[in-house]
Amino acid sequence: MPCAEGGVRRSGRIGAAVACLLLVALPRHAAAQQAPLADVLSFLLTNRGVQSGDFERDVAAARATADTMSRLLLIQLSTQPVSAASPGFVYRLNPALGAPQRASASFGPFFTERSLTTGAGRLTLGASFTARRYTTLDGRDLDDGTFVTSGNQFRDESAPFDAETLSMTLESQTLTASATYGLHDRVDLGVVVPFVTIDLRGQRTNTYRGSSDVQATADATASGIGDVAVRGKVRLLGEHGSGLASIAEVQLPTGRDEDLLGAGSTSALVAMVVSGEAGVIAGHGTVGATLGGLSPGFQYRGAFTANVARQLTLVGELIGRTVDAAGRVALTRVPHPTIVGVDTLRLLPEGDSTQNAQAVVGAKWNIARTWLLGAHLILPLTDEGLKPSRAFVIGLEYSLAGR
Repeated sequence: MPCAEGGVRRSGRIGAAVACLLLVALPRHAAAQQAPLADVLSFLLTNRGVQSGDFERDVAAARATADTMSRLLLIQLSTQPVSAASPGFVYRLNPALGAPQRASASFGPFFTERSLTTGAGRLTLGASFTARRYTTLDGRDLDDGTFVTSGNQFRDESAPFDAETLSMTLESQTLTASATYGLHDRVDLGVVVPFVTIDLRGQRTNTYRGSSDVQATADATASGIGDVAVRGKVRLLGEHGSGLASIAEVQLPTGRDEDLLGAGSTSALVAMVVSGEAGVIAGHGTVGATLGGLSPGFQYRGAFTANVARQLTLVGELIGRTVDAAGRVALTRVPHPTIVGVDTLRLLPEGDSTQNAQAVVGAKWNIARTWLLGAHLILPLTDEGLKPSRAFVIGLEYSLAGR
């Protein structure tokens, strides 16, 4: 059977491509020991390598700046969206045929859940890779040397006579592996395992009355497993592509929080999913709440998909969340602890929550049998929190039939 042999050869080539993707994208390990990334960031913000003859340093301001930056970076890095639990291929048992058949011609969204489950006894494996560069923190540029972290200013002057500015490059690469198994036609169980690499490079400069001196430099990398998520989905109502489902997810603190790879505490997500499908067009929505952990809050996601061809689904999504206990960073003024008439500038949290939203556009292509190739672009829409530049994500998914 030449066609079958060709399909097997094609599947073998795809499997080899997946193996190459894993080898290239797996996190790198440093050859030598280094301090945890959080400590490197603290060093970058507080170390004084040059005595520049300025006023007595307000040690509390430097420590407050380091604590604020570390917490906000950790929250934002650990709350980036992960792929949806719903796989691209979903099946239902056809009683008339006595065999499973596709429950929807759509391959579904990337991040927004849909009410369909994968089908009893089916296993879906997936892997995706993305690289991100974080450019601003609450609207302040991180990498152009204008981010003021602390300083001193006379109250009758319009600008600080002594200021510390930060120039920092922060990048992450994430390889996400996932597996979803159909325990029942209406019940799925899944796991998501991220492998993360974070690169941090930076320089802090002190400018005192027009004279500038480099105070600290840092160049560090951290790699490892991020926070693993275990999740389940139950389809409550509906037939075919339309319906209602509920989702529960537990995020385990498997990532090292001292290296900004994880939140450092367990959190849980509970969410409801609604889907509507008519012909080649489908719409999906998810609303949920995150409980416990470092960043409790509320999230919402919505998506439209269109099957423009039998093997191709176009996807557009809006994903957003509100993170409690995060807030924004603000440059505040407090009286200098020892010098009259001088205020110390420091970064401190402001407000109780952070809101962010991102748009997603992409496509899923059935390249062979039950292999799916997905590619999408993530576009940030808000400036709050740690804002990444545009990010491109590519992934592969494979669905296996059960016994």
